[in-house]
Amino acid sequence: MHRLPPDHYIAGIRAGDRLVLSRAITLVESQLESDQALALQVLEAVLPQTGNAIRIGITGVPGVGKSTFIEAFGKHLTSSGKKLAVLAIDPSSQRSHGSILGDKTRMETLSMDPLAYIRPSPSGGSAGGVGNKTRETMLLCEAAGFEVILIETVGVGQSETVVHGMVDFFLLLMLAGAGDELQGMKRGIMELADAIAITKADGDNAAAAERARGEYQNALHLFPPAPSQWIPPVLTCSALQNQGIEALWQLILEHQTRLTQNGFRDRNRQQQNLDWLHRTIRQQLETRFYRQPGMPERLAQIESQVQKGELLPLQGAQLLLTSWL
Repeated sequence: MHRLPPDHYIAGIRAGDRLVLSRAITLVESQLESDQALALQVLEAVLPQTGNAIRIGITGVPGVGKSTFIEAFGKHLTSSGKKLAVLAIDPSSQRSHGSILGDKTRMETLSMDPLAYIRPSPSGGSAGGVGNKTRETMLLCEAAGFEVILIETVGVGQSETVVHGMVDFFLLLMLAGAGDELQGMKRGIMELADAIAITKADGDNAAAAERARGEYQNALHLFPPAPSQWIPPVLTCSALQNQGIEALWQLILEHQTRLTQNGFRDRNRQQQNLDWLHRTIRQQLETRFYRQPGMPERLAQIESQVQKGELLPLQGAQLLLTSWL
């Protein structure tokens, strides 16, 4: 696609032009070196307009109803005049490397809301349930004037903890009545959650959801206190009946107020920026390693020796790294 001059991207984003915003996101997701250089120019220019949104990460096991919940939650926010951006991450195929990107169709009502912007992106093989450029996309949306950013992860298990390192509030959605809830808990992700919401708490499942709420709340008391001194609550909600949605939003606002007052919100964002720095260094080193002249041929030779059992993988890696350095 034809690229715009940097000033066009910058002016369009600041004006809230969604077409330009979408093209800018495509730019930052590109792997072309020329696109990456242009994207960096745009990000540097709009940086002063970023950081004012509430960043919310939402995760949960497949079937928990993330898209249905986000649509109900998003409609609640836009009905009160909030500008909402939803960054929905779809898992990429390990074989074709493609993604379905179907989240926008699952949020049909929200996608037609003039105050909402939904951007599905492929995970691109990135670990942690988020895309390679989710952080950059979030900054572009903030610069475009969106007040709340929702990041919906792919929802594939305990590796979802990466999203915690880029949001202000981390919401874990859980199901009741799907077996032994406490047996299915993942300590790593549970410890990071700022709140747990038991979804589909309606009809015959309402009683089971309430029981699960009590079990999870009791279990959370066994975890050490969070650095923010925030005690994660457990709520029940029903996206279909629009129950518990307002209570959850008020909880998020209370969380933001308290953490802003005690200074943790600013410190947390500063630490997230440092983590982003080191993650970017690791990614850049890996990229430069594989792009080194002659590396594909040298790599193929080492791979052949490793496959035949003539060379240990550790030895092969050491030889490649030594030749690179």
